[in-house]
Amino acid sequence: MNRRVRRKLTRRGQEKVDCPEVDGCLALDERGIVDWTRLPDDTIIQLFSCLNYRDRASLSSTCKTWRSLGESPCLWQVLDIRPHKCDSAAAVSLAPRCRNLQKLRFRGAESADAIIQLQAKSLCEISGDYCRKITDATLSVIVARHESLESLQLGPDFCERISSDAIKAIAICCPQLRRLRLSGIREVDGDAINALARHCRDLVDIGLIDCLNVDEVALGNVLSLRFLSVAGTTNMKWSLALQNWSKLPNLTGLDVSRTDIIPNAVLRLFSSSPCLKVLCALYCPGLEQDAGFVSNNNHKGKLLLSFFTDIFKEVASLFVDTTNKERNVFVEWRDLKTKDRKMDDVMNWLEWILSHSLLRIAESNPQGLDNFWLSQGAYLLLSLMRSTQEEVQERAATGLATFVVIDDENASIHGGRAEAVMRDGGIGLLLNLARSWREGLQTEAAKAIANLSVNANVAKAVAEEGGISILASLARSMNRLVAEEAAGGLWNLSVGEEHKAAIAEAGGVKALVDLIFKWSVTGGEGVLERAAGALANLAADDKCSIEVATVGGVHALVKLAQNCKAEGVQEQAARALANLAAHGDSNSNNAAVGQEAGALEALVQLTRSPHDGVRQEAAGALWNLSFDDRNREAIAAAGGVEALVALAHSCSNASPGLQERAAGALWGLSVSEANSIAIGREGGVVPLIALARSDAEDVHETAAGALWNLAFNPGNAFRIVEEGGVPALVHLCSSSVSKMARFMAALALAYMFDGRMDEVALVGTSSDSNSKSVNFDGARRMALKNIEAFILAFSDPQAFSAAAASSVPAALTQVTEAARIHEAGHLRCSGAEIGRFVTMLRNSSSILKACAAFALLQFTIAGGRHAQHHVCLLQNSGASRILRAAAAAATAPIEAKIFARIVLRNLEHHQIESST
Repeated sequence: MNRRVRRKLTRRGQEKVDCPEVDGCLALDERGIVDWTRLPDDTIIQLFSCLNYRDRASLSSTCKTWRSLGESPCLWQVLDIRPHKCDSAAAVSLAPRCRNLQKLRFRGAESADAIIQLQAKSLCEISGDYCRKITDATLSVIVARHESLESLQLGPDFCERISSDAIKAIAICCPQLRRLRLSGIREVDGDAINALARHCRDLVDIGLIDCLNVDEVALGNVLSLRFLSVAGTTNMKWSLALQNWSKLPNLTGLDVSRTDIIPNAVLRLFSSSPCLKVLCALYCPGLEQDAGFVSNNNHKGKLLLSFFTDIFKEVASLFVDTTNKERNVFVEWRDLKTKDRKMDDVMNWLEWILSHSLLRIAESNPQGLDNFWLSQGAYLLLSLMRSTQEEVQERAATGLATFVVIDDENASIHGGRAEAVMRDGGIGLLLNLARSWREGLQTEAAKAIANLSVNANVAKAVAEEGGISILASLARSMNRLVAEEAAGGLWNLSVGEEHKAAIAEAGGVKALVDLIFKWSVTGGEGVLERAAGALANLAADDKCSIEVATVGGVHALVKLAQNCKAEGVQEQAARALANLAAHGDSNSNNAAVGQEAGALEALVQLTRSPHDGVRQEAAGALWNLSFDDRNREAIAAAGGVEALVALAHSCSNASPGLQERAAGALWGLSVSEANSIAIGREGGVVPLIALARSDAEDVHETAAGALWNLAFNPGNAFRIVEEGGVPALVHLCSSSVSKMARFMAALALAYMFDGRMDEVALVGTSSDSNSKSVNFDGARRMALKNIEAFILAFSDPQAFSAAAASSVPAALTQVTEAARIHEAGHLRCSGAEIGRFVTMLRNSSSILKACAAFALLQFTIAGGRHAQHHVCLLQNSGASRILRAAAAAATAPIEAKIFARIVLRNLEHHQIESST
């Protein structure tokens, strides 16, 4: 190459300036920009080699010259079609480029069927995963078309439909075979293994992993064998294995991990196999539970890799010059300037079998391995992630993503393991791998980052090392698997409030919304669920919620709620819409969601889902949306009343979260009296009374709030009494842990017995033959007694006496602070409701007078969210005169008088503040 473009730094004053230095005849155009089309061919080919296949195709489309260069044989010696759908048509289109293909990696049966269309007759290595559906016929055709195969690997998932017949075909068709690794075959019989021994004279590496039955005697006939793995294979007859494998003249490495091998078998192998150097026995309970064997360090010069040995120290002993830092043995071996081919074979095999076994063990997550993972397992996985073997790197990253998870359902990870990875420098390593152009490695690295980021300390480290920008970039990948894991990482990181703004700044919000638009048509439930989940977390932040709406997130999420049938996607889309609608006082997203075509109808429909999680989030979204007046009526028009009443009926035995949101949504809708009446007629009283009896504090509040709103209407109040609601509300009023639940239960009881229901009760009991027999007088006495007890619970006799005897503001302030229910400041009452409490101040019942004054005190305390609104309603209704009369009434209880004085003071303060 005699022409090149270099970058150099020049100085302009104190400023460094980066500018191109052009050699040879590579000219600048009239604007001073390098003409990239005149780059030499070898430079372009080198550029192609740094890109994935999709980007190579894009670059090839630039011009005819680059298209020709993009087909150069040196770029098509290795092909990884796992991230892509490769059917026969795709394989035919690739065939002209694959004449010199050496190594192929594929995924799934469809790609396996298409391999023969590549016409890569020089193919030396084939590696496949997700091979459960690959049959003997398919595998036989593949090997028949590729007689030059030297390596064939299928796994780590089980090859359930492959039998010994296919292995015979491999032996006959591939005489140059050197490596054969198969997973999960039911039976590998003697005929198949003997065929390998006869036809494949250079076969040095066999892996029959997780098989049910393997012929131990026949394996002793493969005299060329140097490395053998039977990890996870059951039904092994160790006496036959010892008798025959000791005859193998070249056997150097043996992997018996996850088997039932016993100490005596290991000792006999060590003594009878002269060439054996390494025995890997990870997670072999028969060895680990024998205290005598564990304490025996005399292995006759052989290496034993197990949970009870120092694996790094054992591997380091392979080398004459043992490193002082044995934990770096894999790194230092890779950096050796003088290479030993036989030692490299041993180390490469060790990396492969260790990465495979550690992944399998991490997937099964057996108990009692914390010490191993913390002392050497985590660092071992990190060491393997630096391997030059792609498969080892990927499996190590997958193992790292897996071993930290202790409860996949609840996204729970082991904090100690996660922080061990962080302590050993794993975050930086994973982020570097995530930058790789190899999409398989990007996927596994992003998955590990996502899982580790569930831990808050690790999430902080990921953010500090630039992980958010990397994940946001990966979320834009055209590869669905890469984008899915990146979105999962952003989902977990967005749990932390401190990371939300950084995700938005890195363009993560738009990337996630674009993911939904990109994959909602072609499918991809995993990526859609993760993207919607991340947006749901981000939407909980006020500023980020605006960003979500700005980049089209409302439309994207509504489309998911309407069209996607996957439970997880529906749940996260509904949760995201709920969080977007939760900022009604600070932005317009609540109204925007309600105005999006089909949004309310979709959410109403989701409340009928068979999945509790979906129903819970949909009800939560409708609850938040019902705070907007127009949304409230639109939800009712979309069938929301009927759907939510049905939901309340069905969730008596559901989770507290679902119960809370079902009652909350009815509470929100019942703010409108028309909706309140509709809820009562639809049968909503009965399930709300049932929910009021829940053991959960949050359910108490929402059920009490809904019943309070319903009780405003005399007809509903009558239904509540008739359906046994008084005892339920009395229980809430007297016993709930929640002050808010007790408060609203008291207000509901006050509505029911302030006299407005009397006429309805009289008409109902005399005209309805089906009317239930209720002792209204008894119910009234019970209600008033508990209302009084509730009010007195907030009354300090000494403070009241002091306030009554003094006009000093401090005395009233003391009463106010003792009586204040802070959460009540979030309640917003209509003019009719405020007017009803004012009227109640004139009620003949002294208890109801005190209750009304207590309620107005809560609604007008300075600092309450809606205090100014309530003050204006009181002032416009002329309530001051009635309040003064209540405060001065000689026959009124002291609580009513003092509370009325406090409300008057609140009105005066607000008036002064307004005028100021």
